[in-house]
Amino acid sequence: MANSKYEYVKSFESEDEVMYPNLIVVRIDGRNFARFSEVNEFEKPNDERALNLMNHCATLVLEKYPDIILAYGFSDEYSFVFKKETEFYQRRASKILSLIVSLFTSLYVECFPHEEMRFTPSFKSRIICCPSMEVLQAYLAWRQRECHSKNQYNTCFWMLVKSGKSETEAYNILKVIFFFFLLLDLIFYMHN
Repeated sequence: MANSKYEYVKSFESEDEVMYPNLIVVRIDGRNFARFSEVNEFEKPNDERALNLMNHCATLVLEKYPDIILAYGFSDEYSFVFKKETEFYQRRASKILSLIVSLFTSLYVECFPHEEMRFTPSFKSRIICCPSMEVLQAYLAWRQRECHSKNQYNTCFWMLVKSGKSETEAYNILKVIFFFFLLLDLIFYMHN
């Protein structure tokens, strides 16, 4: 479209620059991955091959884009942190999102270890703007806590299912246990 009478159409693009000094974090996570995991027969709660594949894809993304200085992931999710002074694609959120999620998805499909993939994976993504290092640290601490709690829950849930409980029974058992620990936390909080 360069130097044509239709170039004016570019003026209709939305401006979505992530303003400096915000740190840019791109978080991708699997869309409908419960179904993807079931159809492709991933082991519950943690399929080692699937986790290694996610880590491998994240490593390849890091190698491709040196402006990414940190990646943190668990399950079907990865967060990519860009260096503070990045000018990667003029800091345009839509461009950055589409590049990272499309590269990650294509690497995932390309590196998938099964001979025949039975369900197509897809990932969604979002930009997190961190105005300071403290906010970035809080974001990463949140993701780490989420990883820990989900892993604890899923491990307990699937061990109950493997021991013969139905998924509904396992859910109800964990619901009671969760309520009990929530009550203990509340009592501890009130006494301190």
